[in-house]
Amino acid sequence: MPQTRGPRPTTKDHVTTALTAAVGLDPANEDWVAFHRRFDHYFPALERLFRSLYGNRADWLEQLTALLVQSARSWHQRPAELKALDARQEADPAWFQSGSMLGGVCYVDRYAGNLEGIRQRIPYFKELGLTYLHLMPLFAAPEPESDGGYAVSSYRQVDPALGTMDELRELASDLRDNGISLVLDFIFNHTSNEHEWALRAAEGDEEYSGYYWIFPDRTMPDAFEKTVREIFPDDHPGSFVELPDGRWVWATFHSFQWDLNYSNPDVFRAMAAEMLFLANQGVDILRMDAVAFIWKQLGTPCESLPEAHTLLRAFNALCRIAAPSLLFKSEAIVHPDEVILYIDPAECQLSYNPLQMALTWEALATRDVSLLAQALERRHSLPAGTAWVNYVRSHDDIGWTFADEDAAEFGINGFDHRRFLNSFYVNRFPGSFAHGVPFQDNPRTGDCRISGTTASLCGLEADDPQAVRRILLAHSVAFSTGGVPLLYLGDEVGQTNDYDYAREEGHGNDSRWVHRPKYPAEKYSRRSDPSTPEGAVHAGLKRLAEVRAATDELGGTRLVPFHTHNPRVLGYQRPGESTLILALANFGDDLETLSAVTLSGFEPDAVDVLSGREARLDEGLVLRPKEYLWLRVSARQPA
Repeated sequence: MPQTRGPRPTTKDHVTTALTAAVGLDPANEDWVAFHRRFDHYFPALERLFRSLYGNRADWLEQLTALLVQSARSWHQRPAELKALDARQEADPAWFQSGSMLGGVCYVDRYAGNLEGIRQRIPYFKELGLTYLHLMPLFAAPEPESDGGYAVSSYRQVDPALGTMDELRELASDLRDNGISLVLDFIFNHTSNEHEWALRAAEGDEEYSGYYWIFPDRTMPDAFEKTVREIFPDDHPGSFVELPDGRWVWATFHSFQWDLNYSNPDVFRAMAAEMLFLANQGVDILRMDAVAFIWKQLGTPCESLPEAHTLLRAFNALCRIAAPSLLFKSEAIVHPDEVILYIDPAECQLSYNPLQMALTWEALATRDVSLLAQALERRHSLPAGTAWVNYVRSHDDIGWTFADEDAAEFGINGFDHRRFLNSFYVNRFPGSFAHGVPFQDNPRTGDCRISGTTASLCGLEADDPQAVRRILLAHSVAFSTGGVPLLYLGDEVGQTNDYDYAREEGHGNDSRWVHRPKYPAEKYSRRSDPSTPEGAVHAGLKRLAEVRAATDELGGTRLVPFHTHNPRVLGYQRPGESTLILALANFGDDLETLSAVTLSGFEPDAVDVLSGREARLDEGLVLRPKEYLWLRVSARQPA
C-alpha cells in the first residue's frame, strides 16, 4: 500500500524547529509562552514582508530563521522590568495618546553636560510635566564634525564625553520610575565612515563592502544620479563620494555618512540586532531618522519607495515579537502626501508633524490662517492607534513643506511664497519681527531654510512687545490639535539665538547650531518671575500643559474643522463625550470678531478652560491680538 504523507512543513514550522533547537524554548516557561503568543500572531506578517524584500535570494529562509533566533535571544536577555512594561503597554496600547503626554527634546551636552546631568534634572522635568524625553544623538561619532551626532560610529557605545551605556541604562530606568519615556534617534539610513562596518568596508572586506552601496567606478553612480537629487550640494556634488582606493560610496547627506544597503539581508539582521539592543537598554521610542531614503532602486528618485515602507513594517513586526512596547516615530520631511504614508500602527505609530509646524510659522508671518486651517481640515486625520508629535520648532531647520497645489487654491504661488517666508524670517523683509539665520542660503534665488530659536523668530530678541504672545500662541496650537506636544528644552524660558556657535570647532559651516544654545541658566533662574519674559513664557506653557492634561476632550487625536469666516482667526473642535473644546486663535495684529451667527452651532454658554472665564456665544466673541481660547461648549440641540 502507498505510504500516507503528513502535512508539508511550513516556513513557520521550519523556523519554530530552529528556534527550539537554538534557544531551547520551554513551553512551560511563562516568558516563552508570551514570546510564542506574539510569535504566532506576528510571524505571518514578518514572513510575508521579509519574503517580499529578499525572496529572490536562495538563502532568504535561512536569513529569516537567523533573524528570529536572534530576536528570541534578545527577548531572553530582556530585563524583567521591561517585560513588565511590555505587558502594561500591550494592555493599554493607546497610552501615548493621553492628554497628559508632554515631550521635551535636548542635546545632552548642551543642556546638562552629560547623562548624570540629565538625571539630576529629572525633578525639573517633573515640574514641567514631561512624560517623554528625547535625547538627541548621544552615541560615538566622528569629531569634530558629526552632523550633530547623526553620523553614528557605534549604536552600542555612548560618546565617552557624555557617559557610558551603563549610565544610559540607569537613566532610562530612573526616567521610567518618574513616568518619563526615553526617546532616542535610530540612525537608520547610514552610519559614519568611522563605524566598524565602514572601516572594514574601506579596507576592502567583501562582506562589509556589501553593507554599503560601493561601486568600483563611476558607471553605476552616474546611472543612479540621473534620477536622484542632491541633498547637501555644499558638502559634495551628487550622491556619491570617492574612497582613497578609487571606489565610490553612496553618501546621501555628508561625505562622512555612508548609506546602508538594505537590499542585503545581512544589513537588515545587523540593524535589527542594534535596534533590539537599544530596546533592552530601556529605550521606549526610536526616532527613525531619514526613513524616506532607506531603499534605493535604479531609475527612481530613491526616496519614499514602497520598499521603504516594507522595511519599516518588517522591523516593526520583529519588535512586536521581541520588544513589544518599543514604538517608532517617523522623521520624513517630504511632501505632505508622503508624510502620512509612514504613519500606521504596523509601521510608525508616531510621526513628526512638519506641515503644521511650518504653517504655524507661515500664519505668524502673514497673519492669515488659511493654509494652516486647510491643513488641519485635510491633512490632520490619522489611522487609529497613531499620533502626531506636534512642535513649534526642533533641532533642525524650518523648511516650507506645504504642497504647492494646496497654496494654489488661495491664489498663492508656492515658489514666490517660500521666497517671501525665507526673506521674512531672516529679517530681510520690511517690518519683520523675526531674527532668524539662513541655512544653506542662496541669495541669488532666495532659496534657503530657516535656523533660529522660537523666541528669536517670534521677536523676543528684538524686544518686540508681541513676542511672548506669539510664542504662546504658536504653542497653543501644538498643545491642542491632538497628539504629543514637544518642546525644545530652553524654549520654555525664551532662549534666544547663540551667535557664537561658529566659534565652536565643527559648527562653523552649519547655522543650525545658532538655535542649539547651551543651557540658559540665567533665563531658568527667572522662570518663576512672571514680570520677566522668561517667567511669562514659562508660566504660559505650564498652564497649557496643565489644562491640557486635565481636559479630557484634548486627549487622543480626533479633530473636527471649524470655519471662523475670518482669515485672521484659526478655529477647530476637539470632541469629547458630551462636550467639546472649541479652540480659537487670533493670528492678527488687531481685535478680531466672530459673529453670533458663526458661533450659532453651539449652545450659548461657554467657558474658557484656560482662564476659567465664561462667555456668551450668542453675543459673538472678540479676540485680542494673539489671543487664544479653549472654549468648552456643547453642540446646539435641535429644537
